[in-house]
Amino acid sequence: MKTLLLCLFAFVICTNLVAQTSEGKGEPETFVYEWEGEKFTMQKYFIIFLKNGPNRNQSEEKAATLQQEHLAYLGGLYQQGIINLNGPSGGEGEIRGFSVYNVATIEQAIEYASADPMVKAGRLVVEAHPWWLAKGSGVK
Repeated sequence: MKTLLLCLFAFVICTNLVAQTSEGKGEPETFVYEWEGEKFTMQKYFIIFLKNGPNRNQSEEKAATLQQEHLAYLGGLYQQGIINLNGPSGGEGEIRGFSVYNVATIEQAIEYASADPMVKAGRLVVEAHPWWLAKGSGVK
Protein backbone atom coordinates (compact mmCIF):
# COMPACT_ATOMS: atom_id res chain seq x y z
CA MET A 1 0.00 0.00 0.00
CA LYS A 2 2.86 2.39 0.87
CA THR A 3 4.46 1.65 -2.51
CA LEU A 4 1.19 2.42 -4.31
CA LEU A 5 0.81 5.71 -2.41
CA LEU A 6 4.44 6.62 -3.10
CA CYS A 7 3.99 5.90 -6.82
CA LEU A 8 0.78 7.95 -6.87
CA PHE A 9 2.54 10.83 -5.08
CA ALA A 10 5.46 10.69 -7.55
CA PHE A 11 3.02 10.68 -10.48
CA VAL A 12 1.21 13.77 -9.14
CA ILE A 13 4.51 15.61 -8.60
CA CYS A 14 5.76 14.73 -12.10
CA THR A 15 2.43 15.74 -13.67
CA ASN A 16 2.57 19.11 -11.91
CA LEU A 17 6.15 19.68 -13.05
CA VAL A 18 5.22 18.92 -16.67
CA ALA A 19 2.22 21.27 -16.44
CA GLN A 20 4.40 24.06 -15.02
CA THR A 21 6.99 23.53 -17.74
CA SER A 22 4.29 23.79 -20.43
CA GLU A 23 2.92 26.95 -18.84
CA GLY A 24 6.42 28.42 -18.66
CA LYS A 25 6.86 27.89 -22.39
CA GLY A 26 3.75 29.92 -22.96
CA GLU A 27 2.37 27.92 -25.85
CA PRO A 28 -0.61 29.58 -27.56
CA GLU A 29 -3.97 27.79 -27.41
CA THR A 30 -4.80 25.74 -30.53
CA PHE A 31 -7.38 23.30 -31.89
CA VAL A 32 -7.84 21.39 -35.16
CA TYR A 33 -10.66 22.48 -37.46
CA GLU A 34 -11.82 20.75 -40.64
CA TRP A 35 -13.22 22.81 -43.51
CA GLU A 36 -14.07 21.44 -46.96
CA GLY A 37 -12.19 18.23 -46.21
CA GLU A 38 -9.00 20.00 -45.17
CA LYS A 39 -7.70 20.16 -41.59
CA PHE A 40 -6.39 23.40 -40.17
CA THR A 41 -4.73 24.11 -36.84
CA MET A 42 -6.47 27.13 -35.41
CA GLN A 43 -4.47 29.29 -33.01
CA LYS A 44 -5.53 32.03 -30.64
CA TYR A 45 -3.65 35.24 -31.42
CA PHE A 46 -4.24 38.64 -29.85
CA ILE A 47 -5.01 41.84 -31.73
CA ILE A 48 -3.77 44.97 -30.03
CA PHE A 49 -5.39 48.17 -31.19
CA LEU A 50 -3.30 51.26 -30.45
CA LYS A 51 -5.70 54.13 -29.90
CA ASN A 52 -5.31 57.85 -29.26
CA GLY A 53 -4.06 58.35 -25.73
CA PRO A 54 -4.73 61.17 -23.26
CA ASN A 55 -1.29 62.80 -23.67
CA ARG A 56 -0.89 63.87 -27.31
CA ASN A 57 0.49 67.33 -26.63
CA GLN A 58 4.22 66.56 -26.95
CA SER A 59 6.36 68.92 -29.00
CA GLU A 60 6.92 67.95 -32.64
CA GLU A 61 10.51 67.02 -31.77
CA LYS A 62 9.47 64.81 -28.84
CA ALA A 63 6.67 63.19 -30.89
CA ALA A 64 9.16 62.41 -33.68
CA THR A 65 11.57 60.83 -31.19
CA LEU A 66 8.74 58.76 -29.68
CA GLN A 67 7.72 57.64 -33.18
CA GLN A 68 11.27 56.42 -33.92
CA GLU A 69 11.40 54.56 -30.59
CA HIS A 70 7.91 53.12 -31.23
CA LEU A 71 8.88 51.77 -34.65
CA ALA A 72 12.15 50.32 -33.32
CA TYR A 73 10.32 48.63 -30.43
CA LEU A 74 7.63 47.08 -32.64
CA GLY A 75 10.25 46.07 -35.23
CA GLY A 76 12.18 44.26 -32.52
CA LEU A 77 9.04 42.37 -31.43
CA TYR A 78 8.42 41.43 -35.07
CA GLN A 79 11.99 40.12 -35.45
CA GLN A 80 11.55 38.01 -32.30
CA GLY A 81 8.32 36.48 -33.66
CA ILE A 82 6.19 38.07 -30.93
CA ILE A 83 4.29 40.17 -33.47
CA ASN A 84 3.14 38.58 -36.75
CA LEU A 85 1.42 41.57 -38.40
CA ASN A 86 1.79 45.23 -37.59
CA GLY A 87 0.97 48.60 -39.07
CA PRO A 88 -0.79 51.95 -38.87
CA SER A 89 -4.51 52.24 -39.60
CA GLY A 90 -4.25 55.41 -41.66
CA GLY A 91 -6.62 58.33 -41.46
CA GLU A 92 -7.42 60.41 -38.42
CA GLY A 93 -9.64 58.01 -36.46
CA GLU A 94 -9.25 56.95 -32.85
CA ILE A 95 -7.45 53.71 -33.81
CA ARG A 96 -3.93 54.65 -34.89
CA GLY A 97 -2.64 51.15 -35.65
CA PHE A 98 -2.78 47.51 -34.71
CA SER A 99 -0.59 44.48 -34.18
CA VAL A 100 -1.25 40.73 -34.09
CA TYR A 101 0.63 39.16 -31.17
CA ASN A 102 1.72 35.51 -31.24
CA VAL A 103 1.80 34.89 -27.47
CA ALA A 104 0.05 32.50 -25.09
CA THR A 105 -2.15 34.94 -23.15
CA ILE A 106 -3.86 38.26 -23.53
CA GLU A 107 -1.94 39.43 -20.45
CA GLN A 108 1.37 38.82 -22.26
CA ALA A 109 0.13 40.75 -25.30
CA ILE A 110 -0.95 43.67 -23.12
CA GLU A 111 2.36 43.59 -21.25
CA TYR A 112 4.38 43.80 -24.48
CA ALA A 113 2.10 46.47 -25.95
CA SER A 114 2.22 48.53 -22.76
CA ALA A 115 6.04 48.65 -22.92
CA ASP A 116 5.83 50.53 -26.25
CA PRO A 117 7.42 54.00 -25.78
CA MET A 118 4.31 55.69 -27.27
CA VAL A 119 2.06 53.90 -24.75
CA LYS A 120 4.39 54.65 -21.85
CA ALA A 121 4.34 58.34 -22.84
CA GLY A 122 0.52 58.32 -22.92
CA ARG A 123 0.36 59.19 -26.61
CA LEU A 124 -1.32 55.83 -27.32
CA VAL A 125 -3.43 53.43 -25.26
CA VAL A 126 -3.88 49.67 -25.66
CA GLU A 127 -7.07 47.76 -26.43
CA ALA A 128 -6.67 43.96 -26.68
CA HIS A 129 -8.87 41.23 -28.21
CA PRO A 130 -8.35 37.50 -28.82
CA TRP A 131 -8.49 36.39 -32.46
CA TRP A 132 -8.57 32.83 -33.81
CA LEU A 133 -6.76 32.25 -37.10
CA ALA A 134 -5.49 29.22 -38.98
CA LYS A 135 -1.76 28.82 -38.30
CA GLY A 136 0.30 29.73 -41.33
CA SER A 137 -2.42 31.96 -42.78
CA GLY A 138 -1.29 35.02 -44.60
CA VAL A 139 -2.77 38.13 -46.08
CA LYS A 140 -3.69 37.62 -49.73
